[in-house]
Formats: sequence, structure tokens, C-alpha cells
Amino acid sequence: MESRVMLTTLYKMKEKGEKIVVLTAYDYPFAKIADESGVHIILVGDSLGMVVQGESSTLPVTMDQMIYHTRIVSRAAKIAMIIGDMPFMSYQASIKQAVVNAGRFLKEAGAGAVKLEGGAAVSETIKAISDAGIPVQAHIGLTPQSVHKMGGYKVQRDEEQLMSDALAVQSAGAFSVVLEGIPSDISKKITKALTIPTIGIGAGPHCDGQVLVLHDLLGLNQGHVPKFVKQYAAIGDTAGTAIKQYANDVQTGKFPAKKHCY
Repeated sequence: MESRVMLTTLYKMKEKGEKIVVLTAYDYPFAKIADESGVHIILVGDSLGMVVQGESSTLPVTMDQMIYHTRIVSRAAKIAMIIGDMPFMSYQASIKQAVVNAGRFLKEAGAGAVKLEGGAAVSETIKAISDAGIPVQAHIGLTPQSVHKMGGYKVQRDEEQLMSDALAVQSAGAFSVVLEGIPSDISKKITKALTIPTIGIGAGPHCDGQVLVLHDLLGLNQGHVPKFVKQYAAIGDTAGTAIKQYANDVQTGKFPAKKHCY
């Protein structure tokens, strides 16, 4: 049996130029599949607000909801590192509250680390959480929790600010940083400048690893598909076809057949 992915595992992968595979998951069945399929990190993202709960943004997601989903994902994964995403207003109000909430992910939900959004502005919070013995993954560039401040989901192109944020979160003790919605050439420079791994989403191929939302990858979401997403399956279409067939079989008396009866 392979050993659990640890921080040292990720550092060694960056040193060797081995790509880190990250995927979101929000429940036991998909977390188990991801873990058994060679994913290094499973992120229990607050993206569940949009892809699971049907919200228009990640903002309504609560701490209790994140703890619930992270707990069931942790139960499924035996090898992958589990990172719990700190939802909106779980760390912004005070550093003390941030440390307490981060601790809940490890103590109650079985996560190995937490993720929070922001660069230099949250460096003190990252340091406090990290000093408490809780590994922190930072997240800069397009930060969905700041969608209203940013004026929408826009690519972030301020290279000086992005580099400053990346160096600040590294200095604060972050073990990794997600780069979202950043031009490829800027992500490449950031990745070279940092000693900690970078995980890209819509940030090009030069990051130390990549993350996608599970439902995007599998084609479970309907509607707009972001440019950075590659759909590896069309499970939504397959499921729809299966359910229509089931409905037809029930209505026409084909199901249950004799073989389905006791």
C-alpha cells in the first residue's frame, strides 16, 4: 500500500519536476475514486456552493457545510492529502477566529491542511494558522470569494502584484499556493521564483501541479464551460440518458421485470 501524501512528498515532487495532481471532491464515492486513481491532493473546495448546492457563487457556503463535506471525503481517501477550503468569512473577521476555524478542519473533519484565498493581505493570518501547526495552502490571482470586489471572474494580469502576493504567502509559511486565472507567462515566473509548489487552474502548464473541479472534468455541469477546463467525460449526458430510460421502463411496465422480483 502506498503511503499518505505529505508536505515532504509535495516538496520532493517540485524538486524533481514531477507534476502534482489535484482534484476537488465533495462526497465519499467520488473521493474514493479520485484517491484510487492516483490523485495526490483532494481539495474539498467551497466551489461545492456552485456545483453541488446550485448557488451563483461560493459566498453562501458555511463552515459547518465545509466540515461535513470534508469529513466524508477524508473518510474515503487513504493516500491523497485532504485540504479543506476555508469559506467566506471563516477567516476574514479576526486572526483568532481564523485559527479556530482552521483547526476544526483537522480536528473534526480529518483534513491534513486548509486553503484560504488572498495574498499579502492575509499573510498574517496564514502565519498564525501555520504557527498553530496547521498547514496552509494559499490562493492568489482570481479569488472567487472576492468576486464582487474584482467586478466578476476576470483574468488577473498585474504581474508585480501577483509576484508580491506569491512571495508574501510563501514568507508567511504557506506550503503551497494556488494560481487561478493568471496568464501562463506570469505563472511561469512565479513558479520559478518560489520554493513552494504552485498549483494552477487557468494558469497555464508551467505550474508545479494542476487542479480542476471534478464536475467540470467529468462533464457533470451544464451550461458555460470555462476555457481552462478539459472535459474528460460526459457523465451528465450519460446519466440523463439512463434516467430517461428508467422512467420509460417504469411507465411502460418493463421495470421491474421478473428477474428483479423476490
